[in-house]
Amino acid sequence: MTTRGVLFVHSAPRALCPHVEWAVAGVLGVRVSLDWIRQPASPGTWRAEFSWQGEPGTASKLASALRGWHLLRFEVTSEPCATSEGERYSSTPELGIFHAVTGIHGDILIPEDRLRAALLRAERGETELETELARLLGKPWDDELEPFRYAGEGAPVRWLHQVV
Repeated sequence: MTTRGVLFVHSAPRALCPHVEWAVAGVLGVRVSLDWIRQPASPGTWRAEFSWQGEPGTASKLASALRGWHLLRFEVTSEPCATSEGERYSSTPELGIFHAVTGIHGDILIPEDRLRAALLRAERGETELETELARLLGKPWDDELEPFRYAGEGAPVRWLHQVV
């Protein structure tokens, strides 16, 4: 069984670009050459997108291979398949890594134990429920990555799905 997904490198210093390619190649077991373009949201950094296909769990392996580099902003997605749900990983230098399970329409699926824990923390007064729910949905990561997601002038844009 295979799944497919996309790696979005939102920003990486130039010196880190070949290391990203080597890490991705190490996970996928094939030579990888990304099309790097300048990232207008952060001068001096570069961005790239890469569609991949592999076994379920590949998104997790890609995120693990890239998560240790502090200056890297990235997202990895995988589509659901017959044997697994989809996944989304987002990473920023300030927030670290976020993981979510996604359904067939791309919606984030939050396990009930995580919801119960969020409710309990809010009931105890440790946090606000709205803050907890925002974290479970990845809102802080979305807020930080949004300026970097815009493809910018000259970026190769790939339409993966058509929504009607």
